[in-house]
Amino acid sequence: MGLDGPERSEGKPVSESEVIMARQMMPTDANPWGYVHGGVVMKIVDEAAGSAAIRHVRCRVATAAIDFMSFLHPVQVGDLLTLLASVNDVGRSSMEVGVRVETENMLTGERHHTSSAYVVMVALDAAGRPVPVPPLIAENVDQRRRMAAAKMRRAQRKRLEAAIKENEERLEPTGFVGPQPR
Repeated sequence: MGLDGPERSEGKPVSESEVIMARQMMPTDANPWGYVHGGVVMKIVDEAAGSAAIRHVRCRVATAAIDFMSFLHPVQVGDLLTLLASVNDVGRSSMEVGVRVETENMLTGERHHTSSAYVVMVALDAAGRPVPVPPLIAENVDQRRRMAAAKMRRAQRKRLEAAIKENEERLEPTGFVGPQPR
C-alpha cells in the first residue's frame, strides 16, 4: 500500500472511504451578483471525490472524468456548502465516486440539495501509472443501489466511447481539433 499503489485485497466497505467536507462560500467564490460560480462548486466536488478515492485506495489518484454534474439550486455568498462523497463502484484501476452537495443559509437554517456529481477517479502508482483498486463492499441497500447504478453508467460510458471511436474511424480526419472553420 501507499505511494506505489494498493494491494488488491478482499475488499473495503464503502463506509471506510466516505467523506464529509464543509466550506463557507466567500465573495471571492462568487460573481458580481453574489452567486457562487459553478466552477468553484465543481472544484470542491473534485476535491471531495479525490479524498474519498484516496481513502479507498490509499494511494495517489487522478480525475479521469466527471460523468455527470447537476446544478439544482443556486449557492450564495455566506452559504455553507456541505459535500458528502462516497465510492459507488470500482473497476480494475478506476472508481466512480458519488458526491452530493447541499447548501445551508446559516442565518435561516434553510437547506437545499444544490448539486450531484459522479466523478471517475483512477488509482496511480508513484510513477503515475494506473494500479489495481481494492474491491468495494456495499454494506446496505442504498449502497447496493448506488453500486448497481454506477455499473450501468460505466457500461453506458463504454458504449459511448466505442460509438465515438467507430464514428471517428469512418470519417476522414482533418487534423484540426475543435470547431471546424467556415
